[in-house]
Amino acid sequence: MSDPSIFTRIRNGEIPSEIVAETENTFAIRDIAPQAPVHLLVIPKTEEYRNVVELAAGDPALLAELVGLANSLAAEHSDGDFRLVFNTGPNAGQTVFHVHAHVLAGGLHERSVGG
Repeated sequence: MSDPSIFTRIRNGEIPSEIVAETENTFAIRDIAPQAPVHLLVIPKTEEYRNVVELAAGDPALLAELVGLANSLAAEHSDGDFRLVFNTGPNAGQTVFHVHAHVLAGGLHERSVGG
């Protein structure tokens, strides 16, 4: 059995972080290394899925809940416009293998993040 992910440890209160929003199955925190004026992470509470492809195949309703929370956060923390980024695999920049979405917002332009 593997150790709990950093996100599970945050949710369990073992690692300090401000949970900015929560639903029955997801929660959101601020990214510790923001890449945009608003950079939040939306995370399923379950560690069952390593990436968004596994999540989409295994629990589309949970993926929809995650996207819905991302939308609400963008409306609350910015003007409602946002990017939703999933890194899938180490060569795409994924460093925590507990699926999570990056909500990026706040005056972004086409090539303002990673382009």
